[in-house]
Amino acid sequence: MKNRLYLIFAALFLAAGAVFAFAMTGHGLVGALCAGIALIILYYHFVRKRALRIAMAVVLALGLGVFCVIEAPIVRDARTTAAEDAEYLVVLGAGLHGDTPSLSLTDRLDAAFEWLSAHPDCVAVVSGGQGPGETMTEGEAMEVWLEARGIDPGRIIVEDRATSTWENLEFSFALIRERGGEPDGNTAIVTSEYHLHRAIAMAARLGVECSGVAGRTSWPTLALNYFIREAFAVTYYRLTGEI
Repeated sequence: MKNRLYLIFAALFLAAGAVFAFAMTGHGLVGALCAGIALIILYYHFVRKRALRIAMAVVLALGLGVFCVIEAPIVRDARTTAAEDAEYLVVLGAGLHGDTPSLSLTDRLDAAFEWLSAHPDCVAVVSGGQGPGETMTEGEAMEVWLEARGIDPGRIIVEDRATSTWENLEFSFALIRERGGEPDGNTAIVTSEYHLHRAIAMAARLGVECSGVAGRTSWPTLALNYFIREAFAVTYYRLTGEI
């Protein structure tokens, strides 16, 4: 019976992994996590040598420990910390479907709209260039979205060249300065909650102290996927010196 339970649980996790990976957009890492759990179950089912079991447990514990150390600041910063008197709001772009904001971008725009509605003196810089499959720039699409919901066009500055988070921030800060403002200490970044730690750290590397406004990811499973992915992204950018 015990052996059968091992196989049933492994099969369930493998099936869940296949569904996440192949049937649900943006859930590849959740699918990989489920598949990994299934393989661990099968390992402990078929491998009987105590030394090998202990070795695997040590590897898993070390890997989990390293992941938690990297993930902790990402989770810590996944919240709104913006000061009520922030003068500028830099809204980071995400993908478009043609000219329609993706789910991730809509989550960010919802957060930006709420903040701008509650802080009528705050000016938004909407930042993002045009990527594959997009019929306009992300900056322009965000401007249209916010204006359609009643935000005064005079409060929106469009940055339409950026192709990365670094460029989003660098070009947006430049536009603020071109208009006589100073972003350092006066700017809040709007992005997905899992992305705030990296964005704020990159801003600091550019010499600008920023706070954050969290765009909450609509689907919990999608948020889990992106939090896992962000740990790898943060590791990469720390190794390259960008944060």
